Amino acid sequence: MAGYVVVGCQWGDEGKGKIVDYLAKKMDQVVRFQGGNNAGHTIVVDGKKIVLHLLPSGILSDKALCIIASGVVIDPFVLIKEMEVLKENDVNVDHLRISDRAHLIMPYHIKLDELQEAKLGGAKIGTTKRGIGPCYADKYTRIGLRVGDLVDFSYFKERLENALKIKNEMLVKLYDEKPFDINELLEQFKKVREVLLPLIINSSEEINMALNTKANVLFEGAQANMLDIDYGSYPYVTSSNPTIGGVISGAAVSPKHIKYVIGVCKAYSTRVGEGPFITELNDENGDIITELGAEYGATTGRKRRCGWLDLVVVKQACQINGLTDIALTKIDILSAFSEIPVCIGYQKDDGEIIKTVPSTIAEYSGLTPVYKYFKGWQKDISDIRNFDDLPIECQEYIRYIEKYTGVQISMVSVGPDREHNIYLHDIVA
Repeated sequence: MAGYVVVGCQWGDEGKGKIVDYLAKKMDQVVRFQGGNNAGHTIVVDGKKIVLHLLPSGILSDKALCIIASGVVIDPFVLIKEMEVLKENDVNVDHLRISDRAHLIMPYHIKLDELQEAKLGGAKIGTTKRGIGPCYADKYTRIGLRVGDLVDFSYFKERLENALKIKNEMLVKLYDEKPFDINELLEQFKKVREVLLPLIINSSEEINMALNTKANVLFEGAQANMLDIDYGSYPYVTSSNPTIGGVISGAAVSPKHIKYVIGVCKAYSTRVGEGPFITELNDENGDIITELGAEYGATTGRKRRCGWLDLVVVKQACQINGLTDIALTKIDILSAFSEIPVCIGYQKDDGEIIKTVPSTIAEYSGLTPVYKYFKGWQKDISDIRNFDDLPIECQEYIRYIEKYTGVQISMVSVGPDREHNIYLHDIVA
């Protein structure tokens, strides 16, 4: 019994929700440790697509207590709506709990996110305009409002009054926009309070108590390694740490409790929004991947940028997160190609080849991918459930990823449904 962590190895959208859904059946708790509703987990159950934004993917398993921990920023209106939608689809949400230390995304955060992106113009980050960044900014400037503030509503009002002094001045003087009315916000949050109050807990106490009694606890985040605020392609990143460090701070757990770190890696690459993408395909191959992989954002519906697998990026994720296992997803999409390139380095203008991820956008300038080419298998593999039954070309592709990264691949997803998997090693002891 131990702590299990699921992280993304690329730019997000790797299929973490599917992996969490599989693991959750063997867990006592599933904990969301960072991010907000700027990302979506898509799970397909019996052919039905379910998209989650704030709720942990483990919510579909009645066995596991699901916790939204302190590292998450919560839009309460989105959360409540998501709970209602699941109830309408006969999914139980009674096993949901919310950290008293999680920060609330306020309506003014969303407005400021939209205005800031517009003001940046061509230098925009490409945010989802869900208020995530401004909420995290308020957290660190210590004017944020937390879920626990709702318990004493007079205290919540006091905190809101202080925040609005700053936010309304920004809106009026910097953006020439209307200020927010505190009475309207208070009325909205009275209703929010009624729904959330029974769910609020001291999550760090609950999680650590479970770990100390040898329970299985799964930690899941949003986004991925290349969107990490410290180690991603800054500034085109998210506002939190979707890497292993985010688990320690966002869920308040000791590293000693974490036994397995599972990195989810798509068999090719995608990213949404602005920022460098060395293996991006702006051609027919990119279009094929987009359509066969249904590469459109679960949260925004935006078309994802598609490219070949970048193992330089994946290896960085292995190192930073200390991965014990890799879950490889969407390899069935590559069945369309007779030849499959994999990026194993970047070449500079002067011919020098580097095998590390650049730290600044300026360093990306002029880099081109160095590819190793693999023969495609061009066969439908979606019904295969044993590794040895895969075409030899597909096996070679998988084994090379293991060799390059130094991490075993324990699960291979060959289709969208929760049953479309090949298991090479049992992740849960």
